[in-house]
Amino acid sequence: MGKEFIHLSHISKSFDNDLILDDLDLVIKENEFMTLLGPSGCGKTTTLRILGGFETPDKGQVFFDGADITMLPPNERKLNTVFQKYALFTHMTIAENIAFGLKISKKSKAYIDDKIKYALKLVNLDGFENRTVDSLSGGQQQRIAIARAIVNEPKLLLLDEPLGALDLKLRQDMQYELIRLKEELGITFVYVTHDQEEALTMSDKIVVMNQGYIQQIGSPEDIYNEPINAFVADFIGESNIIDGIMIKDELVEILGVKIPCVDTGFHLNQPVDVVIRPEDVELVDPSAGFMEGDVVSIIFKGVHYEIEVHANGYDWLVHTTKMFPVGTHVGIHVIPFNIQIMNKPESNDEKAVEINE
Repeated sequence: MGKEFIHLSHISKSFDNDLILDDLDLVIKENEFMTLLGPSGCGKTTTLRILGGFETPDKGQVFFDGADITMLPPNERKLNTVFQKYALFTHMTIAENIAFGLKISKKSKAYIDDKIKYALKLVNLDGFENRTVDSLSGGQQQRIAIARAIVNEPKLLLLDEPLGALDLKLRQDMQYELIRLKEELGITFVYVTHDQEEALTMSDKIVVMNQGYIQQIGSPEDIYNEPINAFVADFIGESNIIDGIMIKDELVEILGVKIPCVDTGFHLNQPVDVVIRPEDVELVDPSAGFMEGDVVSIIFKGVHYEIEVHANGYDWLVHTTKMFPVGTHVGIHVIPFNIQIMNKPESNDEKAVEINE
């Protein structure tokens, strides 16, 4: 990835004595597609608004290509923001909407006309210049909002849950459109969402946030396969998260059963969180598993079956392509490599950031 482009340096922000961001420090590289991911109220939109100039931090600085832009108003920053509510002007044609920023910049008519055609072609809406906003579908309106942003040639494009109002198929189409635009334009994207699948699909790097803190920064593969704590594991995809005791290196006890794992470096008999993804749980003959249980529910999900197995007092979530009817007595097996051991969070210990470059 490119050089350091944006640095949010030790940013803190409160609203009505409610601390939203606490000493947040984040570097974004040039031409990166970075996604801020987390539940409602985690601080991701506030981070984006500080970057866009719509909010001023209580503490900290915002650096843009080496320059301090902390106090610069939005219109003087070399960036554009696309919101979930598209904020298109309904009394204007599509061409007038797209040209709005260029006219303010006093560009020539010929330049503006060329840019409108170019932007509409980029978002696959050639020939829509004279259409009205009301005549467009939600997906088309969102693409016009993106066209209006990219026509100003921003170095940075901020997207605040821009696909949230679209139905699933349109959202998936737009995800691919945004990936394509990023590749074609070489713009740095910062994208806010609470949709884990969206983040995994689109991002070069994901920043998982919770309660104003960064929990983990890494590639989609890092975040999914090597979550730093139970919050990240639970938020990114589904997981079986079980209280465990690390008996010694490479041996953990869960639900009264000692099973091998690959983790080392914990204290003897240390309480831990044990995280096992549903797709990593194998249902086997009862004699071949490390514990036995009974299938209590099964749902067909298209690609796989989602099965719940009650074993040793715990309801295991299992994803498998094999069908096991309700009532089947099964064994549960997980290979050691797929068992992830995590420290239990101590008071605010989850502030610790893991950065996987």
